[in-house]
Amino acid sequence: MSCGNHHDTPCSDVLDRIYSYLDGELDENGCADIRQHLDECHSCLDEYGLEKAVKQLVAKHCGCDPVPDDLRAKVMTRIEQVRAQLPD
Repeated sequence: MSCGNHHDTPCSDVLDRIYSYLDGELDENGCADIRQHLDECHSCLDEYGLEKAVKQLVAKHCGCDPVPDDLRAKVMTRIEQVRAQLPD
């Protein structure tokens, strides 16, 4: 996905790291790059809002249940497969 505008950090890079950003797994420079991009890019900001809502919904309803590592890996693999099939 790309909004078609130039950004210091490309849309695809931001969307690839959005869950790391939401989970607080990025260093300060990575977070600053994402925040700057989201301030500039309405398309990515919308996607960020959707991903944040999904994460909050899952946490609310499944937050107490431990998730096996292999399940997380399978889900992330499938997400990457679907993203690879989406038009840019």
